[in-house]
Amino acid sequence: MTIWDTLTGRKSSPPATVTPEPHDTFTPTPFDPATAIQNPAELLVDPTALHPLAGLNQDTLDYLNLDDGVPDNHSALPSRGWSDDLCYGTGVSYVTALTIGGAWGLAEGLQKNPATMPPRLRLNGVLNAITRRGPFLGNSAGVVALVYNGINSTIGAIRGKHDMTNSVAAGALAGAIFKSTRGVRPMMISSGIVASVAAAWSITRKVVFESE
Repeated sequence: MTIWDTLTGRKSSPPATVTPEPHDTFTPTPFDPATAIQNPAELLVDPTALHPLAGLNQDTLDYLNLDDGVPDNHSALPSRGWSDDLCYGTGVSYVTALTIGGAWGLAEGLQKNPATMPPRLRLNGVLNAITRRGPFLGNSAGVVALVYNGINSTIGAIRGKHDMTNSVAAGALAGAIFKSTRGVRPMMISSGIVASVAAAWSITRKVVFESE
């Protein structure tokens, strides 16, 4: 207590203690050539390790393994069952026949409408020929393909396998059903044509895949 504190009657506060600042006690590790990286390539990060699926075991994930072999149903496109065959087969047949019919109608329209006609009338005649032949062939091929794929899948499910016999039988039945309202002779002709196309398709696919 000081003299001023005695005269004023105040109590002096104790002197503030000064906290020393902490000192860094880090000690660097001495260089050891035995543990140092010898190859600079080890400093690079493998980009494949950054992929989201890098840590997955593909042996246990069967849905990631795609079968690149020949499909059992001899389809032109990858198939997961009869529904895919129905959609793919019908769609491809319809578009192919529609294109062929359109080309047929184009040639027919250009032949029946000479160049001496007025351009507008000639264009109208060509377009009429295209729209008459294209949809006719496209719709016919789509119906036949729809029936064919349905019968082919049914026969394959009953027999337990898919081969050329199924395709030929399905083609014969589909062709006969397509012309069933025209009489026996048109039915036989249509059945033979569709069965021949199915057999040729199956043989071609077999030769192509065996050659690969």
